[in-house]
Amino acid sequence: MARHRFLSALLLAGIAATSAHAADVGVRTISVFAPDRGRDMPVTVWYPATTGGTPDLVGDNKLFKGAPALKDAPIAEGHFPLVLFSHGSGGRIEGMAWLATALAESGFIVAGPNHPGTTSGDSTPAATPKIWERTADLSALIDRFSTDAGWRAAIDPARIGVVGFSLGGAAAMEIAGARADLEAYARYCDSYGKWDCAWFSGGRGYVSDVPVDVEKVDLRKIDKTRFEQSNRDPRVRTVVAVDPGLAQAYQPDSLKAVDIPLTFINLGNPGTIPEAVISDKLAALVPDSAYAAVADSVHFSFLPECKDGSAALLKSLGEVDPICDEPGKRTRGDIHAELKQLIVEALQRDLKAPF
Repeated sequence: MARHRFLSALLLAGIAATSAHAADVGVRTISVFAPDRGRDMPVTVWYPATTGGTPDLVGDNKLFKGAPALKDAPIAEGHFPLVLFSHGSGGRIEGMAWLATALAESGFIVAGPNHPGTTSGDSTPAATPKIWERTADLSALIDRFSTDAGWRAAIDPARIGVVGFSLGGAAAMEIAGARADLEAYARYCDSYGKWDCAWFSGGRGYVSDVPVDVEKVDLRKIDKTRFEQSNRDPRVRTVVAVDPGLAQAYQPDSLKAVDIPLTFINLGNPGTIPEAVISDKLAALVPDSAYAAVADSVHFSFLPECKDGSAALLKSLGEVDPICDEPGKRTRGDIHAELKQLIVEALQRDLKAPF
């Protein structure tokens, strides 16, 4: 019988995600070759650091607040777990800096790419369902950190995890062994005209930061073999999936066969979580799973804290999604604090990190 752990941030008071004892956090950008793409990818790395480097605000821009780190600071002495990040569709890895910084403060090395074809300014509907490209990106990062002389002494190859949000949550699930069913996904989009399905039928994408007209995506014409293949990387020992995409398309037998801990987190109250990402029933199928729902939040609560005036600026630019709207009772900073606790606790528990 499956064993399930239901998480509550109220039980995690002893977990120091960002405490007064937090270590300095370094950050640097590296280039990693992705064999499946035949090109280099920009990768941002956060890590426990010693004093030094240049103060920076990672991800700071007109809309979002950045997270502080020391650019190119020396890496602290130690052998740290490696956690890979996969951002949401149309997002950027820099937008996960608020969480990456908390993990680095807690003793993890964190690395994430800007996935080609599904990153802000470089995002098309045709590239979006190719989850196998994202999992290959993550496996390429593991290759690099495991063999590069500058990093392999700092990471523990037996303690590797993945954290993904939205489309990145789908990649995280797939690298854990979950497999999607193409026809199930196509049927879901036949009747669901929102979120990912609306993106596929919208006829608009972004190339070199410029909106472009593109063909609508017929999901049934996607490479079925690639879409349904196993993308399991056995070097990954645990996964956290936040509002994971493809929620209606996973093959139940593949979920039952997942052999590592998998933590699911949904953003929202019961009855408000979108069909596209709701994952309580997915968690019920995974043998060693945890599930939590973060109350009074929405899907966009995972994005960085917005600056004053951001919501008005987005509306003036024609943005229809409530990216910077507060959902109600809670600030985004408060929601982030709960998410940090949940995710740090899951990774510390599953990677057995002696912090």
